[in-house]
Amino acid sequence: MDIVKGSIVKSKAGHDKDKFSVVVSLENSYAYICDGKHHKTENPKKKNLKHITATKTVIELPQTNKQLRKLLNSFSTVD
Repeated sequence: MDIVKGSIVKSKAGHDKDKFSVVVSLENSYAYICDGKHHKTENPKKKNLKHITATKTVIELPQTNKQLRKLLNSFSTVD
């Protein structure tokens, strides 16, 4: 599965291992991800593409961090 803007991804490495995030932008071999709590939409985390796994879900980016947290929380309980 290709990683695109709006993809929900799961981290394979790092302190956020096994956590879900949303890709807000892509640059070369890096993705900028946010989860709405530790990495807010204003300050996304730069993550190497080989350290994340794409899910089949692509969303429209929420307007607020609170909406993003709610969406990811409901997603992680399903998966």
